[in-house]
Amino acid sequence: MGAAGSSALARLGLPAPQPRPRWLGVAALGLAAVALGAVAWRRARPRRRRRLQQVGTVAELWIYPVKSCKGVSVKAAECTALGLRSGHLRDRFWLVIKEDGHMVTARQEPRLVLVSTTYEGDCLILRAPGMDQLVLPSKPHSSNKIHDCRVFGLDIQGRDCGDEAAQWFANFLKTEAFRLVQFEKNMKGRPSSKLFPSVGQNYQVAYPDCSPIMILSEASLEDLNTRLEKKVKMDNFRPNIVVTGSNAFEEDTWGDLFIGDVEIKKVLACSRCIMTTVDPDTGVINRKEPLETLKSYRLCDSSEKPIYQSSPLFGIYYSVGKIGSLKVGDPVYQMVQ
Repeated sequence: MGAAGSSALARLGLPAPQPRPRWLGVAALGLAAVALGAVAWRRARPRRRRRLQQVGTVAELWIYPVKSCKGVSVKAAECTALGLRSGHLRDRFWLVIKEDGHMVTARQEPRLVLVSTTYEGDCLILRAPGMDQLVLPSKPHSSNKIHDCRVFGLDIQGRDCGDEAAQWFANFLKTEAFRLVQFEKNMKGRPSSKLFPSVGQNYQVAYPDCSPIMILSEASLEDLNTRLEKKVKMDNFRPNIVVTGSNAFEEDTWGDLFIGDVEIKKVLACSRCIMTTVDPDTGVINRKEPLETLKSYRLCDSSEKPIYQSSPLFGIYYSVGKIGSLKVGDPVYQMVQ
């Protein structure tokens, strides 16, 4: 305070303030400097950020409209919560059943793999060797019966596709009467909680075995074929997404993946059965290869026996975390630290 201020206080009978010790100011400046330094250090310290690492590239995309029938190769697809879609073609939205509702697959009727599917003029077209084509509307009539079906022991519904379709499959397979049913979006899918009770994910599937998406790499198939006398095709394993540019069985190590604007979440490895022994070109089942060779080197660890038992593992099941679009040529990324 100046001399004038001190005189004014004296006239009022108040004591003049004592000067503040210089060390207090120095200490305050020191504390401020320490605080500013700490803030600057926090900002300068590098954070451990998660980043995307490319693990491959999409080589093929496949949709299998009718379970166990031929797949349809597409260049681009929409990835929905229930699997891949291209126009009106949905992955495993059609199913052949017995009269009692139990599913029929190529495990029981291997010649199903010879039935091809296309979509033309708002109709589903099915073709098979020695058969006239079957033309079905994209949606069955709403008055058609809804069947209670059984897929791997779980209940699910399907709308009947009509007598013509039933007769067509009966004539081609030369067996008992079967029905063709279609899954509708308002129907309830099979829940993951019943498919994989030990896996903490919440999703549904229509007629796929276990999950909306299955991934396999070209390198894994190439590795398997080096061990076989008669080479097999990717068709034997029916993946939705085929990845190139990775090492054999590298997909075993991947976690959640990002493709296009889609995020898919790893569920489990795909355990294989006699379905892989059906020749996709002839519809003949041998019940041995490539399954026996896979069993020689692709069994799970002992800790995973309760899940996979004695089935060999080939490919990875995924659920859909974020819907979107993807296409052939898209990079495949996984998140790493």
